[in-house]
Amino acid sequence: MNNYTTISPVLFLVFNRPDTTIRVFEEIRKAKPAKLYVAADGPRGTKPGEDLECAKALSFLPKIDWTCQVKTLIRSENLGCKDAVSSAIQWFFEHEEEGIILEDDCLPSNSFFRYCDTMLDKFRDDTRIRHIAGCNLHRGKKWGEDSIFFTNQTHIWGWASWRRVWKDYDKGLTQYQESEISGKMKNIFADPFIVETWTQIFKEVKAGNIDTWDYQLAFLNFLNNGLAINPNVNLISNIGFGVGATHTLSADSIYANLPLEEMDVITTPIYVLPEKQADYAILSHDFNLPHRWKKHNSFKRKIKRFLKNKLKLPST
Repeated sequence: MNNYTTISPVLFLVFNRPDTTIRVFEEIRKAKPAKLYVAADGPRGTKPGEDLECAKALSFLPKIDWTCQVKTLIRSENLGCKDAVSSAIQWFFEHEEEGIILEDDCLPSNSFFRYCDTMLDKFRDDTRIRHIAGCNLHRGKKWGEDSIFFTNQTHIWGWASWRRVWKDYDKGLTQYQESEISGKMKNIFADPFIVETWTQIFKEVKAGNIDTWDYQLAFLNFLNNGLAINPNVNLISNIGFGVGATHTLSADSIYANLPLEEMDVITTPIYVLPEKQADYAILSHDFNLPHRWKKHNSFKRKIKRFLKNKLKLPST
């Protein structure tokens, strides 16, 4: 298959991992975006030698050998995940109405770029759609007969979106109140443990205890009743699990190094509705729902037995 040349501008986020960075860059190079934005966080003073790794991670810049407008945002000091990534995306959308965002450990298949171009164009003015995810974490499970399906979840391992969405980004979740979140999340997820977990994540993010930028985007989309597009094949492989990762530390994760697939034909569903079971399938693993339900039901049975014995209730 010939390499697809992308229409959309691309933002490439890099830091201190030259090995994964060059692999992702080589796939961007095949797609030859006419506009490439490169944002790099700076080294941490507490990590000896990280300045050299950050410099190595930028060694791909002279290899941009196609006709391309290149813009760079190179930090000399470390801002951390939350500030570095969110400010880079802000910078990107100040210049572009829409585009593709790739981090230095998110390896795309070539048809990821065509998929993003197609979805950005098709849903540009459809405000129900707020996010285009590149990864499929379902390991072969299909959701419907089309190339894509819709969810409430916001996956950010290779994604695309529009300025119209990012303009509402709220890094500190300042416009949302903790006392209201649990009730609002119940409108999206029926499972009480999912609601409980998302509510706790919201509290930790709002308190500044989690150094990340992506939960804020997830809440932005949840609380605006937004939908995300997901491919029915996996177009992104996260190659960054293990030592040196910021968040994806376990190399044994079921999501590590998922095989890449290609999307030869792109079809879309007639009905623009979320596949709730697709979200539940991912959150069931991520939030350990089977164990929590087992523990909860066991506790309920113990309470019921206690009450029967204490009150001498008849058996049912």
